[in-house]
Amino acid sequence: MKGTGAYERLVRPLLFSLDPEGAHHLAINALRIVSQLPQLLAGLRRFQSPGKPATLLGLNFPNPIGLAAGMDKDGVALPAWDALGFGFVEIGTITAKAQPGNSKPRIFRYPEQEALINRLGFNNDGADLVAARLRKLRAKGQWPGIPVGINLGKSKATELEHAADDYLYSFQRLRDFADYIVLNVSSPNTPGLRALQEEAALSQLLQAICRENEKSRKPILLKIAPDLSLPELDQIVATCEQNEIDGFVATNTMLDHSAIPREKDQSGGLSGAPLREKSTAFVRALRERSSLPIIAVGGIFDAASAAEKFAAGAQLIQVYTGFIYRGPAMLKSILDEF
Repeated sequence: MKGTGAYERLVRPLLFSLDPEGAHHLAINALRIVSQLPQLLAGLRRFQSPGKPATLLGLNFPNPIGLAAGMDKDGVALPAWDALGFGFVEIGTITAKAQPGNSKPRIFRYPEQEALINRLGFNNDGADLVAARLRKLRAKGQWPGIPVGINLGKSKATELEHAADDYLYSFQRLRDFADYIVLNVSSPNTPGLRALQEEAALSQLLQAICRENEKSRKPILLKIAPDLSLPELDQIVATCEQNEIDGFVATNTMLDHSAIPREKDQSGGLSGAPLREKSTAFVRALRERSSLPIIAVGGIFDAASAAEKFAAGAQLIQVYTGFIYRGPAMLKSILDEF
């Protein structure tokens, strides 16, 4: 835990002295530079713990802890995430069309609650530019040695009735670079997106992706919201199994902001420690309804919160807000307890 403490004493205060989005860009740009310099990548590897391999979706993972989508939206720092000791990384959310996202400010910190609220709105470079970036990375021989997931969402400008075509465009351009694909239908920050979790719309989307996926088979997962009712979850599981979806990412951010003081509350999705219990309960409910693989994310900060997700039925976990609050040594602190 010594490394985690050093981050919390020295690095986090510096980052938290900046506005949240500014701190995010500073960190990502630094990791982008590190990703191009082998000597600096070697320095990052000191955070790594001995490998604890896992196998899922026909893929081999050096360890079961991944970086959740949202941190490296455009896939600019893949070698750095590998060097830091992640067992896999999920980039995105990427949309067919490049888009700036929602107006700023759009990320809010709550240190006392170890939480974040974001309403970013899928700001990203778009499928074509990200594909070109990934193609260049592979051509230069800098591709990471860990599985890479790609998280896809709907462009804000695309009407819901054309959502399947929008996802399909991104899928066609990015699938060659993905070890697995995640369809994000659960962000609360794109108007109407969560309507894609409803039976008819979800069936249309999954059928379109699965038909295209027959050409070069990739594991397809669905990222779902923790705010669903149990009947809604039942329907989603049935629809996914009917369409031979390979698994779930559970969960996205939540709309329940009861942990945040009312005078400080903001609209958007809440992540971090307040999501821990709800996300774990949702993973447990999902496991009771399906034997499909589950990647769990939500409120993971340490070995205890990670163990909860595995006990609830997850095979892999992802971190995001916990990584922001605890730093890179959090990975080792979790793995050393396994």
